[in-house]
Amino acid sequence: MVSVPTHRYALGGDATAVTSLAEDQFEHEVEAKWFSAVVDRKRLKALMKRSDAAGWRHFGVWLVLLVGSLVGVIATWRSWWSLPFLAVYGVMYAMSDHHAHELSHGTPFKTRSVNEVLYQLNGFMTLHEARYWRWSHTRHHTDTLLVGRDPEIAVPLPPRLLTLALNFFFIPGGFGQLRNITKIAITGRITGDGDHFIPMSERGKVVRNSRVYTAIFASTIVACVVFRTALPAILIVTPRFWGGPFAQVFNVTQHAGLPENVYDHRLNCRTVLMNPVFEFLYMNMNFHVEHHMFPMVPFNALPQLHDEISAQCAPASSGVVAAWREFLPALRRQRTDPTYAIVRDVPTAPPAAER
Repeated sequence: MVSVPTHRYALGGDATAVTSLAEDQFEHEVEAKWFSAVVDRKRLKALMKRSDAAGWRHFGVWLVLLVGSLVGVIATWRSWWSLPFLAVYGVMYAMSDHHAHELSHGTPFKTRSVNEVLYQLNGFMTLHEARYWRWSHTRHHTDTLLVGRDPEIAVPLPPRLLTLALNFFFIPGGFGQLRNITKIAITGRITGDGDHFIPMSERGKVVRNSRVYTAIFASTIVACVVFRTALPAILIVTPRFWGGPFAQVFNVTQHAGLPENVYDHRLNCRTVLMNPVFEFLYMNMNFHVEHHMFPMVPFNALPQLHDEISAQCAPASSGVVAAWREFLPALRRQRTDPTYAIVRDVPTAPPAAER
């Protein structure tokens, strides 16, 4: 095993600054001994190489589909012909959740400014204030499924199946994000989880961005009233809710049913083999063990990384349906027995984390 202070590698564009701040803020994580698969150093360096071409191959297609369906909705509004355009637009809009995630690492593009502009756009679309969520996600990578430390545990134990079902339409998660953003914008203060992981030097930027987001929310409502149409809201903010089910089908496969408080991503993350269309929509985050173990490997190289380390990991789930069939019974059992977790078959046993 290799000691991996994961937070040092969690962010791409601001990696140097994050490393310095994280060392002061999260001293205990440096001692955490996370399992790391063995990869040839030169091969890993090659896999970590960022590429503008690879980034644009993905985001170019996404932007064409997003803008094309947007134009289709506007052109056919108030007719049945708008429904197929709305369906495509909702799915493309909800993909911002996966995009913001990967962009927060700074890895899709070699050019940092392109990465940052698209991150800010997708952060707004998925209702995650970009700087707040960047630090939240850093903590998630540092303390993956460590209870009391990880702010992004999607299925806390014991699981609430009704909440899980509502989150298919980004409820209550989306309303919680809206409430948090507007609260920060109005009060100018960061409270709750963010007070624990956002450095003081970043808080003014979080407040500023939250006020920009809130101004856009308010302007959307005003436009609906002034023009007497729901179209502005149909195109902005709400697509993250009604377009959310497709995103959530993928998201829940990441960690559901797997054990908390272990220092081994092979045990608390799940890799799911998917078809090319699903991999595009999910931005290759189905290779989730690989992503957590080596978060600075860009999305486009994760399939190759999977080939490199699969023999050192648990067998991947053979499709989305197989993954759901695995964790749904586990979630039902965890309702009455929160100590239960799916045991993955890995080559070596990991050290247990202290609760």
